[in-house]
Amino acid sequence: MAGKFELKTIANGKIMFNLKAGNGEIILSSQQYKSKRNALKGIESVRKNAAVDAQFEIKTAANGEVYFVLKAKNSQVIGKSETYPTEAVLKKGVASVKNNAPEAKIVEAAEK
Repeated sequence: MAGKFELKTIANGKIMFNLKAGNGEIILSSQQYKSKRNALKGIESVRKNAAVDAQFEIKTAANGEVYFVLKAKNSQVIGKSETYPTEAVLKKGVASVKNNAPEAKIVEAAEK
């Protein structure tokens, strides 16, 4: 099953997206955007930058777990992962973003 970018409007009226793997698990979450147009530009930036190892940066959360951010060429963060217990597991998350982002469909999140 292929991955997908899921666009959604959040409580403050802004738009964000999650990149989900084929199993439905969120592997990357975006910043908040003022418009759908800007969120779609963010998705294109993820597609482009996910292919470049140097655009992924590993960070450590306050609880000691690790996570990664994906940056655009201008160093702006365009997506952030969940936290992982080890760097080895984190690397699987990076690989999943690299694998899913290029061909992921864009869908609107269902209203809840």
